Amino acid sequence: MNFLEERIVKDGVVKEGNVLKVDSFLNHQMDINLLDMMGAEYKKRFAGKNINKILTIEASGIGIAAIVARHFNCPVVFAKKSKSINLEGEMYTAQVESFTHKNVNNVIVAKKFLTPEDHVLIIDDFLANGCALQGLIQIVNAAGATVEGIGIAIEKGFQPGGRMIRNMGYQLESLAIVDGMDAATGGITFRPQ
Repeated sequence: MNFLEERIVKDGVVKEGNVLKVDSFLNHQMDINLLDMMGAEYKKRFAGKNINKILTIEASGIGIAAIVARHFNCPVVFAKKSKSINLEGEMYTAQVESFTHKNVNNVIVAKKFLTPEDHVLIIDDFLANGCALQGLIQIVNAAGATVEGIGIAIEKGFQPGGRMIRNMGYQLESLAIVDGMDAATGGITFRPQ
């Protein structure tokens, strides 16, 4: 069991509907030392890749992506879920359905922050059905940039997203792959890596 799996067992909470709450250390209150360990692990897993930009989606991926970017010494760009008055210029957009929130968002990235010269590592906290990743990949492709890899903190291996993204040919590295959860017992099983 790796460091993230151990933390999930210790502090994660399984809820009905295949929901895994990790808000005490990952996506609401953040354990920066844990995120730093994750950043170091992604740096190792994507060694040799020419990554010059990290891309994530607001909001839960931002904290993780910021620490990962420190390990790659590059900026983070995050896709916004709503257009605000201080966004200007041309935008890349994609529709993304959220498993957790059960809604569809138009996510946007300003064209000036993603160019054909960029070699992108996509980072996010969870992977379930893969909708968010498909939207981010679509934005990277629209920019003419290159997806060098995808780093996920927790993949729900019993849902189709991971298999679909891997079948598209991307290097997908999930630090913890959950194969099953039992809300009645709180039990979690992980896929060996």
